[in-house]
Amino acid sequence: MRTGIFMAALMAAMLLAPAVDAASDPGSAKLLKSTADHSQFKALQQEFNSGPEVTKACLSCHTEASKQLHKTEHWKWEYRNAQGQLLGKKTLINNFCTTPVTNEAACNICHIGYGWKDDSFDFTSEVNVDCLVCHDSTGNYRKPAGLAGNVVTKEMEFPPGSGNIIKPINLKKIAQAVGKTSRDNCGACHFYGGGGDGVKHGDMDSSLASPDKALDVHMDALGNDFACSTCHMTQGHQVPGSRYAPTAQDKGEAHLRGKAYKTNPTTCQACHGQAPHKKIAKLNDHTDKVACQTCHIPKFARGGIATKMSWDWSTAGKMGPDGKPLTIKDAKGHPIYTAIKGDFVLGENVVPEYLWFNGTVTYTLRSDKIDKGKEPVRINHFEGSAGDGKSLIWPVKIMRGKQAFDSVNKTLIVAHLAGNDDTAYWTNFNWEKAAAVGMAAVGEPFSGKVDFVKTESTWPITHMVAPAKDALRCHDCHASGGRLEKVRGVYIPGRASDHAGWLDTTGWAIAALTLLGVLGHGLARVLASRRNK
Repeated sequence: MRTGIFMAALMAAMLLAPAVDAASDPGSAKLLKSTADHSQFKALQQEFNSGPEVTKACLSCHTEASKQLHKTEHWKWEYRNAQGQLLGKKTLINNFCTTPVTNEAACNICHIGYGWKDDSFDFTSEVNVDCLVCHDSTGNYRKPAGLAGNVVTKEMEFPPGSGNIIKPINLKKIAQAVGKTSRDNCGACHFYGGGGDGVKHGDMDSSLASPDKALDVHMDALGNDFACSTCHMTQGHQVPGSRYAPTAQDKGEAHLRGKAYKTNPTTCQACHGQAPHKKIAKLNDHTDKVACQTCHIPKFARGGIATKMSWDWSTAGKMGPDGKPLTIKDAKGHPIYTAIKGDFVLGENVVPEYLWFNGTVTYTLRSDKIDKGKEPVRINHFEGSAGDGKSLIWPVKIMRGKQAFDSVNKTLIVAHLAGNDDTAYWTNFNWEKAAAVGMAAVGEPFSGKVDFVKTESTWPITHMVAPAKDALRCHDCHASGGRLEKVRGVYIPGRASDHAGWLDTTGWAIAALTLLGVLGHGLARVLASRRNK
């Protein structure tokens, strides 16, 4: 009896007790997110006067972090591909902002380190690693352009004499609030590559910071809400999925996240397997020839941010009627010409171009000789064909440009374009001066003669995955004038290149004979009918 009364009272107390709400209990919410509260760590109970001081504190616990990062492409900005080419900022030139070499103080705002302003940078230093750029969760972390990746901890005027005041950031508060990487962390650099928001990739821009499902089904902020690291799953700070080491075709099966995988874990197959279409199984017949992205990313630059499709450096340097550097904007307020960069062609909701890709990419290096008679010069080239057994049809962005090269030495030019000097700020800009400064800085010969050459670079489209209802349909590709019109090795009814003359002649002959037979039979029936009457 007493036991029954006690149990009844206990149940009543439980029912009447207020529920614990994680949202109203900060301590409970914090425990749900992490097993460590960095604001309680003794090493972070100090004021920090520089980025390296924060890193030193981080390393007191995370002892191996910098050693791991030193081995990544993010640290040295270098990668040696299967063809033996050393790819990196010192060997490559792109047809966007061309190269960070001699422009490090500005470009290295996106390096995961502090103080890389020239070749004297110490790549062996553990405290030069920037932990906060990837692990800040406050949104207040800033590395101003022009300071070689350093942070501002005391109010300063920059550039000196400009009147522009840069406010300091509170490194102590930022360090105490570190967390897992987010889209904002990765996007701070990758959304803005090439000189601005959405400029370079076309499928990555600031609209992916908080996208809806229509823009990207994986990163949908109110749905799956994937961080970049959900797919680019790291081990020892090694981030898979680099465009320098692409996986064009993955024949593996789906696997659990976190489980060791033999190939690139960022591929679609790593999660979806080889037969992802359950309702329409016929679509699975395409997976051995067509990349998933081809159908499921119908357009790129869909988030309202325009991407650059063409960049003509040869027109840079024009002054307006007022004698100041000229700027021209389109109807939406986007610059389409600036004196410091030349002419642009922008695009939104862009239909990709398509090609066979087997995972091999060859590059034009800075030291390679350029033949203007074979324009456009391919900055990089995606290898592949219909019959090599390794290729899939991929969607790509082809960036078309016109950039400077030494017309005597036949090499692409390293130009000094950013800094605090007159050359970089283009007050009285001329390409010969910018090229002379840039080529001298890298120890390369320069004839003094500048010409311009048309170039192309290819960029795989892998983000902005649309919902299934917005994927391509059969007629989008399997029709004359469709998306695959220029792709060889695919049969498209009605396409002139898919016609076989003898087959067409035979077919028309059979059709003509059939028609004659029908007409002859009909005529015979008419004549027979009249005779019978």
